[in-house]
Amino acid sequence: MLLKLGAARAEADRAWRLVDIRVPAPDESVNARTFTFALRKDKLRQARRSEGHYLLRSNLAGEDPARLWQFYVQLTEIEVVFRALKSDLAIRPIYHQKDSRIEAHLFVSFLAYCLYVTLRQRLRPLAPGLTPRAVLETMAALQMVDVRVPTTDGRLLILPRYTQPERDQRMLLHQLRLRLPGQSVPRIILDGAKYLAEAAAA
Repeated sequence: MLLKLGAARAEADRAWRLVDIRVPAPDESVNARTFTFALRKDKLRQARRSEGHYLLRSNLAGEDPARLWQFYVQLTEIEVVFRALKSDLAIRPIYHQKDSRIEAHLFVSFLAYCLYVTLRQRLRPLAPGLTPRAVLETMAALQMVDVRVPTTDGRLLILPRYTQPERDQRMLLHQLRLRLPGQSVPRIILDGAKYLAEAAAA
């Protein structure tokens, strides 16, 4: 029920605030007393009074109005992309000095946004009440670490490991039908002391 409510809220957008919904507490059963909804007529009246019209001004004289509206919709979609890059994906400004690095930064940013859109499309049928931002914030607690174990003969055993997912992360992975890969194979460094000294200097 909560997933369906989340999907309805995402679809309704601003109209969601026109409805007053009471959901049952975790220890309550779902019935007509614990789950209620009603139209907020005061908010509806206020929304109707503030309704207006779009007025688009353009220097493209002689263009079809439908074509101009399509350009405007594309502009809003581009703004959504930049907002996602700056906020959800947190791609901060980096000032490069070489063209190759600029192109590489753009390529990585494009790949990140492709994965972001893929995640959003996957959420629609499997978990419509969730947003990509909520998924990223939940999964951000998963960390990849290197466990370094020195041996008695001077070698260094490196175990790349990711932390065990918490309960909410396991539920999210199950809902999205995703499975974490197996833990990586350990590595052995022959000269452990030299490796640790170089890593500390770096």
